[in-house]
Amino acid sequence: MKITKRQKEILDFANSFIVKNGYAPSIGDIREEFGISSPATVHQHLKNLQAKGFIHREPNRHRSIEVIPSSGAKPGITVPILGAIAAGYPIESYTDHNTMVLPEEMGTDHSSYLLRVRGDSMIDDHILDGDMVLVRKSSIAKPGQTVVALIDGREATLKKYFPDNGRIRLQPANSAMKPMYFEPTKVRIQGIVTGIIRKFS
Repeated sequence: MKITKRQKEILDFANSFIVKNGYAPSIGDIREEFGISSPATVHQHLKNLQAKGFIHREPNRHRSIEVIPSSGAKPGITVPILGAIAAGYPIESYTDHNTMVLPEEMGTDHSSYLLRVRGDSMIDDHILDGDMVLVRKSSIAKPGQTVVALIDGREATLKKYFPDNGRIRLQPANSAMKPMYFEPTKVRIQGIVTGIIRKFS
């Protein structure tokens, strides 16, 4: 089914926004991107895209755009869901046997895995309790990257990584919480966060 040029632009923008950020754009994001003054105009474009089968939206929910893959879309990569990780205080991760198929465009590769987030220490980076983070296995990280860190070989946590005067600082993305400091021998990087999966329900 044919769509207008502007509808195609909005569809492409929503798809790239989701791939980059792990969550859907808001009405405000779309208005800002295309210089649309009226929210009603954006709503109408989205309504038309949904009617034509290009997107799915949950009514009255923020950031609920889900782009429906075309029949010619590339097959995704099956990613294991390994368990839960604390975004507040370290907890032990556990094994889960579920999987999810994700597109390569999201930064997925065959070393990737998903972890369920528990806690609210990363809310300033839009990582919320109940989200799943997509993690690429890596034993090294750059300063400022969000990582899965294993502490004392037994407790995993999700934080921003910073070397700090001979120690490792694991920094929450929540101004109400204090950073955690460890000796380098106490911390092992297990992976780098490359995306976020959020279910709107």
